[in-house]
Amino acid sequence: MVHVLSSRTLLRPTDPERSRVFYGEKLGLAVYREFGTGPERGTVYFLGGGFLEVAGRSESLPSPAVKLWLQVADAKVAHEELTAAGVEVLRPPVKEPWGLIEMWVADPDGTEIVIVEIPADHPLRHRP
Repeated sequence: MVHVLSSRTLLRPTDPERSRVFYGEKLGLAVYREFGTGPERGTVYFLGGGFLEVAGRSESLPSPAVKLWLQVADAKVAHEELTAAGVEVLRPPVKEPWGLIEMWVADPDGTEIVIVEIPADHPLRHRP
């Protein structure tokens, strides 16, 4: 069995600098490390319990099957902060039938990002 020590999601954006501005400045993700030089250099961001690496360049847009799921403490506050930073909100925070509060945004290449708040009374927060 493989013993996984760490993990990260890798993105190959069509415009690396635009994506670094989005993830670093607009979403406000903290930088874990940077490597390489030039426009296609790599930047790895902290992503809660994992990492998001934005590096290299792709000539094609990402698959719509790829989504990012980011949990926050307060979706309403995240909505206000992201809107103030100029992030286009595809869908404002809504309490879903399954009890999670979800808001949707997209990165510059169209990768959809769900911003999720897990309410204190939700089963994901407590074991029966």
